[in-house]
Amino acid sequence: MNKAKVKVGIIGATGYAGVELVRILLTHPNVELTALGSVSFEGKALSDVYPSLQGLCDIACTTTEEVIAKSDVVFACVAHGMSQDFAARCVVKGVAFIDLGADFRLADEADYERWYGGEFTEKALHAKAVYALPELFREQIKVNRVIANPGCYPTGIALGLFPALKAGLIEKSGIVIDAKSGVTGAGRSPSDTTHFPACNEAFSPYKIASHRHTPEIEQTLSAAAGEKITVVFVPHLLPVNRGILSTIYTKLRSGVTYKQVREQYESFYKDEKFVRIKSDGKIANLRDVKYSNYCDISLHFDERTGTLIVVSAIDNMVKGAAGQAVQNMNIIFDLPEDAGLCFIPPAF
Repeated sequence: MNKAKVKVGIIGATGYAGVELVRILLTHPNVELTALGSVSFEGKALSDVYPSLQGLCDIACTTTEEVIAKSDVVFACVAHGMSQDFAARCVVKGVAFIDLGADFRLADEADYERWYGGEFTEKALHAKAVYALPELFREQIKVNRVIANPGCYPTGIALGLFPALKAGLIEKSGIVIDAKSGVTGAGRSPSDTTHFPACNEAFSPYKIASHRHTPEIEQTLSAAAGEKITVVFVPHLLPVNRGILSTIYTKLRSGVTYKQVREQYESFYKDEKFVRIKSDGKIANLRDVKYSNYCDISLHFDERTGTLIVVSAIDNMVKGAAGQAVQNMNIIFDLPEDAGLCFIPPAF
């Protein structure tokens, strides 16, 4: 007998991450999209906001209360500071909660206060919540119902560095991360830097040494290394819609060979559908992961300086947000992990 379909609701459905969830979930064989929440567009059909969804998703946006009441699982695509209350209300109703925001990502409240200016208002839920990067923390995800979906930069960076740090193949200090993101990473509301005339035909770093994803990156890398890791992290804004490319520089430990590194990565990810290790001489490229849930990783070694260079590419809206959130939902509801996520990246 087939399992009953999972009833899914989305809070913040009209933002970029929310509508990307809709795009994915409409083709998911095991779910029913039951309710969409939006403060800005309450009462309007989602297809009125995004005409590409005409005839595909004409659901009218409604209140948060209705979304929670109609759902087995709720995805929250809202700004930091809003999700803790939503999570508490979902837990009372026995509804699984997947947060695409930052409220449950950091384990240390002091870090949350410093980087986001907030506090843990639901401390009991923070103790139960799991940081849910599937390839790294799958077993914890299976037994939790409050899920912190990782940030976009931290996803590509953690997947790119975790195997080497876990195996002790690289130095734990001096890691430099040079990352570039498409404009959708900044969200739907335009700003002085993401407005078309400002970002088109332009390229520059931003929030140098001060980006809010820094403590999240260091938290995951520290878990891999078994001790506190600090990194130099510099994000850049690319004049493209989608994608994050991270180029990571680190030194091999004395006595470690590049062959050992490649063997570790291939072994670590050999059973992971959504992580692809490029062969020697190939380079990870945003084009090859666009619209997909893949993370492509290429490995490079500078023998002259003893530097390992890891390049990681993801679609920031899929593996970096909505796709990974659906992957986490599949895990907690014991569905095939790739259900609804078998997208083939375009060739050009």
